[in-house]
Amino acid sequence: MTKTVMYIKEWQQALQNEIMYLKKYGSNKYRVTNGRILTNDGSFTYYFDTAFSLKIPIGSSITLVWGGIKQGGRALSSEGKGMIIQLEQSLGDLIPEAFIYHDPWELLEQLIERFEEISKSKQKRIRVNRLMNPSMTAKHPEEKIKSNVHEVVLRSKYNPVTFVWGPPGTGKTYTLARVAANKYFQEKTVLILSHSNQAVDVLISEISAFIKKKERFREGDVLRYGFNTGVGDGTQEALTTSQLLQKQEPSLVENKDILIEERKKLKLDLARSFSRRDSNQLLELEKKIARVLEKIRQKEIEFVKDAFVVGSTLAKAASDPAIYGKEYDVVILDEASMAYVPQAAFAASLGKRVIICGDFKQLPPIASSRDSLVTKWLKEDIFHRAGVADWVESGKLHPHLFLLKEQRRMHPDISAFTNKYIYHSLVGDHESVRISRKDIVEQAPFPGCAAILLDTSYLGAFCLNEKTSNSRSNLWQALISFQLIHESYLGGARSIGYVTPYRAQANLMDLLLQDLYEKERSSADIVSATVHRFQGSERDVMIFDTVDGDPQERAGMLVTGKDSERLINVAITRTKGKFIHVCNQAFIRKHVYNRKTLRQLVEHQEKNQLTVRTKDIGKWIKNQLSRLQWIHALKVEQVFKDIEHAKSTIIISLPEHIVLSEPWGHALVNRNSFVSLTVVSEKSWPELQPDHIQDEGWNIPFIIIDQHILWLGHPLERGKGIQPPYIAARLDSEKVCEYLIGQFLTNE
Repeated sequence: MTKTVMYIKEWQQALQNEIMYLKKYGSNKYRVTNGRILTNDGSFTYYFDTAFSLKIPIGSSITLVWGGIKQGGRALSSEGKGMIIQLEQSLGDLIPEAFIYHDPWELLEQLIERFEEISKSKQKRIRVNRLMNPSMTAKHPEEKIKSNVHEVVLRSKYNPVTFVWGPPGTGKTYTLARVAANKYFQEKTVLILSHSNQAVDVLISEISAFIKKKERFREGDVLRYGFNTGVGDGTQEALTTSQLLQKQEPSLVENKDILIEERKKLKLDLARSFSRRDSNQLLELEKKIARVLEKIRQKEIEFVKDAFVVGSTLAKAASDPAIYGKEYDVVILDEASMAYVPQAAFAASLGKRVIICGDFKQLPPIASSRDSLVTKWLKEDIFHRAGVADWVESGKLHPHLFLLKEQRRMHPDISAFTNKYIYHSLVGDHESVRISRKDIVEQAPFPGCAAILLDTSYLGAFCLNEKTSNSRSNLWQALISFQLIHESYLGGARSIGYVTPYRAQANLMDLLLQDLYEKERSSADIVSATVHRFQGSERDVMIFDTVDGDPQERAGMLVTGKDSERLINVAITRTKGKFIHVCNQAFIRKHVYNRKTLRQLVEHQEKNQLTVRTKDIGKWIKNQLSRLQWIHALKVEQVFKDIEHAKSTIIISLPEHIVLSEPWGHALVNRNSFVSLTVVSEKSWPELQPDHIQDEGWNIPFIIIDQHILWLGHPLERGKGIQPPYIAARLDSEKVCEYLIGQFLTNE
């Protein structure tokens, strides 16, 4: 067991090093809005809106700051653009705006404690060793296999460790749910774990639905433990501890509610006029409430103890003895490729058999420290660290790896690339998927095409590093992508994703959607995010904007680095029916090595004639918005009209090789006398009579008029690799103009 002890010591040190890094560089800070109280039953629960999904682990300690008030609490849910937290005290019914600080190291400390216990148990050490070194002979009888589900059932019966490789759309949830149900029918205890609250919910719902279908469901046997996001809602059977408590111990719940209401009234009395008598009553009431809550807690522990199938997050499992204090016949870890290796080992220690399920071709776990042990154990998944992924790279499947190899999500024209280049032709398409996705394929834009490369080559140098974050953005490609969203929406798509490797570009698109498309977003599922935030979801239409282009001298590490294959794979495989790749093909061919996945994708799309050129922009744009218009750059009537009607400011960016024609000079010089002109250029331009000159900024042609009208592509840039057709875009957006001025212009 010497090797296992070494693993445990290294894991504890890696976790400690990550904790030290997080403590040194402080908590994450998030703005939340529109907070409203959900429950005040002794622990005060609030729901907040968030600008984007925060992905704070369930059970994490948080601090809420509202004005001068600071309050501790815990995260109960952070799925989607909303967050539910539990506070120690009430802050009233409504909190318009606040900040949440998240200290992510607490859960890591609890995991370190679990390994102290594991190191003292021979049985648990053996389980960990089998996970990390799965060299034992596979003992399941292959001749008895009848189906995918049956094979996983047999593998997990005869072998201590089973790895399930589930590429996108291959029925991972379907398979795991039926395996768990099969174990339940055999009266085996099963623990369902995942890092994601949502993943646990989905699996528990699928398991219970299947058992009910077989008419073998018994209330209390399948239990979702911990806070949930809707498991069991709308059904008669209880699937959570709180639902079960309400059914089995209604008087206990009623007693708690009465005491809570009584405390609320007493606090109101104290707020009006303080009295020692009321104060003493409150103290006595708090003791009664504490006793009732402890009874409820003990009941919940009994429920978990008696259940056959229990679902929980990894964070909850590592922090709650009701989970880690029990032994299970089978542990199923879902989305294991996103869990830390120590988390997977902890999961394996809890059961006689373990099923590790995930896709090691998707994004790995995320850790912050650059420490070598953190990199080794917290930034790579269990499939790689146990050596299972190495077999695949050498062209073989590990004896303990089962591959789900038929995908039903993507149209075959989309999956053709990932099946061949990512999954080494081990994964194929179910015969039904071409027909099931036909309706989406036939919709605009590009009706009849499931996969498209929209080439932005030779439009100009628009890819820039943001000053504040050094992340990359490309306004031209963002506007084109927004137009694609608009065309898709009008074409009938109601599930649209915009995905990009760069946070700055995702934020820019989110700004466009908020300002120009808020009404449409309320009636359709339209999401803008980085690739990392899309893992685990799917959309009818996906727009993948790779951003990179001139004047950058190299492609970014996100699309060329070690994990770039996994990032691009996630971007593509979120798609059901239409995948549109917005990309500067010429830049990628020049700056990306031909064995890299992004270069292979571009070459594949070109080879299969899936490319739409810049010259075709007038053909696919069918629906112009009033606030975003596409105009031939030689047509200057509208831009001159905007200059003529300017009321306060004109900001114009003139790259050094631009030559202004006489009409342009005349329009700018003859602006209204009260309109201030700022010229952003390395040249002086005295003939324009500017009020302000800035010799550094955003070196692309644009005009911002009255801080709300943006012309991109005007004045017309020629030469330097730019080819016709010459295109300009007119955007009416105060928010985007404000963003650009703040990001790319120095303060006067």
